[in-house]
Amino acid sequence: MKLYTCRRTPDGADELFVSAQPGTVYPVAAFGLQFRDMTGLVRSITPEQLAALRNPPAGAEAIPLPSLTMRAPIPFPAQDVLCLGINYRAHQEEAGRFSQDAFGDRTRAIYFSKRVSEAIGDGDPIPRYAGLVDSLDYENELGVILGRDAWQVREEDAEQYIFGYTIVNDVSARNLQTGHKQWYFGKSLDGYTPMGPCIVTADEIAYPPALSVRTTVNGALRQDGNTNQFITNIAQVIAELSQGMTLKAGTIIATGTPAGVGMGMQPPCFLETGDVVVCEIEGIGTLTNTVK
Repeated sequence: MKLYTCRRTPDGADELFVSAQPGTVYPVAAFGLQFRDMTGLVRSITPEQLAALRNPPAGAEAIPLPSLTMRAPIPFPAQDVLCLGINYRAHQEEAGRFSQDAFGDRTRAIYFSKRVSEAIGDGDPIPRYAGLVDSLDYENELGVILGRDAWQVREEDAEQYIFGYTIVNDVSARNLQTGHKQWYFGKSLDGYTPMGPCIVTADEIAYPPALSVRTTVNGALRQDGNTNQFITNIAQVIAELSQGMTLKAGTIIATGTPAGVGMGMQPPCFLETGDVVVCEIEGIGTLTNTVK
């Protein structure tokens, strides 16, 4: 199933919704369930309650999804988003061409975190930050949402810890990312974590995911990869990090981006005001944002 965070009016309160059929959703509250937000749902919902969301109760209000204001499914992550850098071979090659010093040869998984004051949703603008950012880039990534606290998980058990999947656009200020060596600042500006349009529960996607990942900018295809091309797979990530870190339920892991980002083009082609970025992942949907 697909779970959404939306508002009934642009300045209204965030509410949780579940899809019944394409284009139609029901309020989660109509099922007699109350959660403060999507992280609360992920952490607290029982398997029986989750299964019950597939069958709207009699008299429940069906709402056309286009009538709602889309929000990131988790607008306020409880912790920084955990990210993998250079997790596709072809992206490793293009990144090395742009800056060998910053993106050179890797022998182990590259982990970093992304500060998110508020994740933006489908349709929200990406800030340009003229004068601060001169090389704005996109990175379409499969986001993995954990449904249980993960501590010292074995690779073969990792699937049991996954609640669902979403799309994360790891928007990046390349001049800040490479200039500061550590990637945190260049990845964490306000508005640089578009996410959505929904969370697809793990039971809807075969494990391990082998999903098409495609990105267009102004209608032109830029990225065309598949999550079966990961260098470090999801099970390895969860197992390795959880050996010494408790990954709390609700944790979001952005799994890296395929080749085709702006810095990988020859010459590099970065985002400008008015550019429309559409990130699509098979089985999840599309995440569309315009640079403002």
